[in-house]
Amino acid sequence: CETCSEEEAKYRCPRCMKYSCSLLCVKKHKLAQSCNGIRDKTAFVSVNEFTDLNLLSDYRFLEDVGRTADAAARDLSVHRPTTNKFINYLRNRARRHNINLKTLPIGFTKRRENTTIFNKKEQKFYWHLKLVFPHCHAEYSLKRVPEDKTLTDILKPYIDPVESDPVVCQRLKIYTVSPQSDVQILMKIENRKQNSTRYNELDASRSLLENLKNKVIIEYPTLFVVLKKLKNDMVVLGQDASESAEDSDSESSSLSPEEEGEIRESS
Repeated sequence: CETCSEEEAKYRCPRCMKYSCSLLCVKKHKLAQSCNGIRDKTAFVSVNEFTDLNLLSDYRFLEDVGRTADAAARDLSVHRPTTNKFINYLRNRARRHNINLKTLPIGFTKRRENTTIFNKKEQKFYWHLKLVFPHCHAEYSLKRVPEDKTLTDILKPYIDPVESDPVVCQRLKIYTVSPQSDVQILMKIENRKQNSTRYNELDASRSLLENLKNKVIIEYPTLFVVLKKLKNDMVVLGQDASESAEDSDSESSSLSPEEEGEIRESS
């Protein structure tokens, strides 16, 4: 036994090939070596050591891969006809609020992450929301944020000196120690050329819905929380003399939503 070095070995770990004499020693070796005891089906085997058993193992591994791929192709959640119906419903509801909601094809990261819904009973959106704190290199994803919640209330658990979570507060310390008047909430303007990135400034005192009106949203809103003195090259539309709302329209990209998604996913 390679664990206690006292008893005769009875078992061999499929993962690391260590010999053990009892269940106790098996557990000890797993804990000491951080071993899960599961055989590595893709472990390298030299030609000199390759046997019929290895060949059989590889064959079964490929069969497992084939079955998994076939099961994924038959997955109803991917080919469910109601998926497009649900997406179209969200778009139409967003359009009633003057929000241009665009979606990406199934399989894209933002499409999988998105948990946005429209509650028919309450007649309001519950948005998936991403908060980005660039000065601390931190990101947080929020699920089902009600549309009538103000941005100030949304940010309280993160940058409020009193109400924020202690761990989050420590990570975002540069925000919590700064005056609230220095905090600026920006949202990237979509459908612009890659070399002319611009941001809209949002009103923290207003609701999420009010801030999203007349905006283009790809899947879900992403808000950038910045400090005015540190925002550097993040140009806010209307605060640059060379920029105007008309410029934004004239420079809109002619790419399709799918192509826009490809660019954003690759970046």
